[in-house]
Amino acid sequence: MTLAVALSSAIEWQLSFLLPILTALMLALPLPKPTLQQGMVLMRSSLIAFCIGFVFTQFILPFTVIYIPLLGVALFYTYYHLNRGGSFWLVLMLLICLLLMPMLAGIHEGLAIGVVSGLVSSSWLTIIIIWIAHYFVPDKETAAIPAKPGFQQGYSAPAAAAAVKSTAVVFPIAILFIANNWTSQVLVLIFAAIFTLSPNLDKGLEAGMSSIKSTLIGGCVAFFFYWLLVAVPEYIFLVTLMFFASLGFGVAINSAKPISAYLPSAMVAMIILVNSSLAEGADFSEKFVIRVVLIALSAIYVVLALKALDTFWPTRTAARAET
Repeated sequence: MTLAVALSSAIEWQLSFLLPILTALMLALPLPKPTLQQGMVLMRSSLIAFCIGFVFTQFILPFTVIYIPLLGVALFYTYYHLNRGGSFWLVLMLLICLLLMPMLAGIHEGLAIGVVSGLVSSSWLTIIIIWIAHYFVPDKETAAIPAKPGFQQGYSAPAAAAAVKSTAVVFPIAILFIANNWTSQVLVLIFAAIFTLSPNLDKGLEAGMSSIKSTLIGGCVAFFFYWLLVAVPEYIFLVTLMFFASLGFGVAINSAKPISAYLPSAMVAMIILVNSSLAEGADFSEKFVIRVVLIALSAIYVVLALKALDTFWPTRTAARAET
């Protein structure tokens, strides 16, 4: 994490702040060191997602009648791929590119391409840093690594039904946000897409509540982090501070305490809040409150939408009719 922050702060390429965020997400997962082939597959997934988002934005977005149904189909197959045991990394990148690029294109065509190319660069650097981290701190041979379920070949009715539910929740607000170019509220759309990765009402509510708790924890840490940086605005101090903060988070994440489940997202929230508050004229308190409100709005929308789908879903309706 220290290396990721040091690189992103020193070079500051487009979307460089994503490097420590993606690094925190990957290192917090109970996964072994990726092999060279696995790392290349992850890099290829980022590039595929960028290409799909670019095609949709550059060639399909201008034709609204074609774009709207094709976006729905793309979202369906994205969720369907995940529900059959596909790559979470690919799905995450696809959702960001499909939803973020069209909104940024509404501001300027080159902005969308630059932002998502920055996303690809950050994702590739993340994989390199993961390799470096595992090289200097290798996994114990006795470490228990959960087995990953394999990809399910052929058609899967449960996976398709879950993908339809997720698409039905995200698709309307995606069209609404893209049509009105609500870039300032893009977090609502991104969080809604993430919350519906598992279109289960209880899991959707749980994901929303967990995100709010994680944001509150990360915000408390970010408060002290931010004011320490204000007192000592030096690059070396930033890197040193991140070393101790990430070390503390790492110890707590790998502990058996109940709070450890919220800490990976809390660390991401801390990075986002600190980074967004370091800009000229930025207000830390305002950023924190806005982020909590946006996460809450996303959770409320997802829960209400899934509740409506659960009530009127054909199998549930038929079961009530038989009763």
